[in-house]
Amino acid sequence: MASQVKVRFFTRDEDRELHCPGNPVFVPVSLKRYGLSEIVNHLVGLEKPVPFDFLIDGTLLKGSVEEYLVANGLSSEHSLDIEYTRAVLPPQFLASFNNDDWISAIDSVGSMSLAGPDGEVQTAPKILTGSYDGVVRVYNASGKVETQLSGHSAAIKDVKFISPSRFVTAGMDRSLRLWKAGVVGNADLDKETQNGRTNAILEYHKDVVAALAVNKTRILSASYDHTVAYWSTVAKEMQTTQPLEQTAQNNLSSASRKRMKLAVGDATIKRKSPLAILDGHSGPVEAVQFDKDDTVAYSASQDHTVRTWDLVTARSVDTRQTNFALLSLAVLSRIGLLATGSAARHINLHDPRADKVTSTQLVGHTNFVVSLATTDNEYTLVSGSHDGTAKIWDVRANKSIYTIERESGPGSKVLAVDWNSEIGLLSGGTDKKLQINELNAQGAKLTN
Repeated sequence: MASQVKVRFFTRDEDRELHCPGNPVFVPVSLKRYGLSEIVNHLVGLEKPVPFDFLIDGTLLKGSVEEYLVANGLSSEHSLDIEYTRAVLPPQFLASFNNDDWISAIDSVGSMSLAGPDGEVQTAPKILTGSYDGVVRVYNASGKVETQLSGHSAAIKDVKFISPSRFVTAGMDRSLRLWKAGVVGNADLDKETQNGRTNAILEYHKDVVAALAVNKTRILSASYDHTVAYWSTVAKEMQTTQPLEQTAQNNLSSASRKRMKLAVGDATIKRKSPLAILDGHSGPVEAVQFDKDDTVAYSASQDHTVRTWDLVTARSVDTRQTNFALLSLAVLSRIGLLATGSAARHINLHDPRADKVTSTQLVGHTNFVVSLATTDNEYTLVSGSHDGTAKIWDVRANKSIYTIERESGPGSKVLAVDWNSEIGLLSGGTDKKLQINELNAQGAKLTN
């Protein structure tokens, strides 16, 4: 085999348009990722070297170019089109912050400009957490708790930002709460709500509310009562209803009853009913997500199915059967894939547009995969598991590219993960700690 091969390097932008930094070049077949990255850095003209990953026909290049040619029965006379993408660098531990109880839910929001009473204000990145003590906490990017909100009478299962000053939470008390907190960046949007308040309690579910999804105007809630409820982010757009009877109050722990008493003003807070109910699952619904088309949603259940919902008609339009209970869900919208975490310890990838269930499995966790999050890289996925780790995946490979252990040591479960480009990879669990790891540090050195 000759020592060189003709290669055309290309990349894709956010609109999937192809871009080539130059004419085809001859490269040594012995080159691996490091050598190819040096060539691309030169072709692109970057001042600081950036590591890249490389793909041929959609498959990550793991070894040398020569190894790829041999494995595929190709000679060096065969021209190669090699796609390069910014590499995901090893996640570096940044910080870990103590919490009073297990952290069961995490969401984050980046900085943005909002209109305030005295003009436009710039918000800072925020972290929203829910925990088993029923308390909602808002952290800044430095890990300082800026706001603590009580209202739920049992453990919180999910939290989602609607905006930097508004969010929704849900949990084991079977209710959702719409909150408003007035502290944004270094300014107060609303002096009366500086410490936060519940704007409305959303009631319908008859069992644990396990997961939430939010877009600009709507909320989805997944429940162990086998249903998904569809809500507005604006309380006045929903009908007011009478409070549900607290039939299970006598079964609550003393701590939960105490929290109920501390939920000041609940009797005066308006209760709202859902806009629609999505009914079709035969088991607890563990996860729900909006599609990039906000009239479509997906849900994953312990009944082993993923359902596609038409939100205009509130009907299930597709059901995909698997062989295992599903515990988490993420939508890789830019490449049109769904990822589901399972009780079988793997992550399943499938295309909801395909006529048949053609799936790929990402294998590596050793316990339930209970949380999934996407990043700004269309092929990168983050998972959290009861095995005590978070993993970073490139969905074009069937093995994780990095594993993140708990800084507190082994023996705890990861219950929630999230990713934010300004903060990093966020994870929380039964060690009662919010852990932050940095991803894709700028100016990193190339390593062979």
